[in-house]
Amino acid sequence: MSDLKTDLLLNTLVFETLGEPSREREFKLKSLKKWGFDLLFGKKEGVETFFTSPLDTRKSGDKYEEEEIGYEVTEVLKELPKNKKVFAHIEMMEGTAFLCVDLRDKENLEILRVPAGEILLAFLKKHKFVHLINSLKNLGSAALLLKHHGLEGKPLPFQELPPVARRFLRESKKIEKEMGFGRVALSYFGEDKDKKARFWLEWMVPTISLFDEHISQKIDKVLAELK
Repeated sequence: MSDLKTDLLLNTLVFETLGEPSREREFKLKSLKKWGFDLLFGKKEGVETFFTSPLDTRKSGDKYEEEEIGYEVTEVLKELPKNKKVFAHIEMMEGTAFLCVDLRDKENLEILRVPAGEILLAFLKKHKFVHLINSLKNLGSAALLLKHHGLEGKPLPFQELPPVARRFLRESKKIEKEMGFGRVALSYFGEDKDKKARFWLEWMVPTISLFDEHISQKIDKVLAELK
C-alpha cells in the first residue's frame, strides 16, 4: 500500500450519527405541493378515497383514467383532512430510490410512489440549493454528497484544521443529529500555492431528509462555506 493511500486511510476524519436513513418523516400538505403534487378527494374505481395528481392539473368534477384506472375528482384539498397526517419514506426497487408518501390516521393509505431522483432535483432547483445539487452524486435510502478541490496529500489532524473546516464539521454534526443519521468523511490537505483549500469530502445523509426544505437549506449553506 502506498504511503499516500495509508495516510488517507488512517488520517481521514470520520464522524457518524448512527440511525436508520430510510426511516419515515412527517410532512405538511404544503410539502406535497412543493414536490409538485395536489392531494385530491374523490372516487377511484367508484370507491371514495384520497389520491394525488401533478400540481394544478385537475379540478373538481374532472373524470379521467390513468393506467386503466378510473378517477373522479370531488375536491382538490387545500388542507389536510381532520386527524390525517402525511408521512414519507424511501424504498429501493431494482437499484432505484422511490419516494413513497402515505396519508395516515388509524389506517395507512399510500397516495404517491414515484422515482425520488427526478422529484428531488426539481424541488432543489426550485429553491436554488445549488451547492447541494452540485454535490449530490447518487441516491439510495441514503444520498451521497461529494465535494473536493485540489490535489490530495496527507490529511491534517483535527487539531490543525483551519476554522472553516472545523466550523463545517461542527455544523454538519448538528444537522446529522436533526436528521437522525449521517456520515461525514473529510480529508483536509491544507492550502495550495494560491492559498485555496485542498480537501475531499464525502457526506452521506438520509435521502428522505432532503425533501425537507428546512434541512436542505441548512445542508446547502454549510456546503457553500466549505471552499
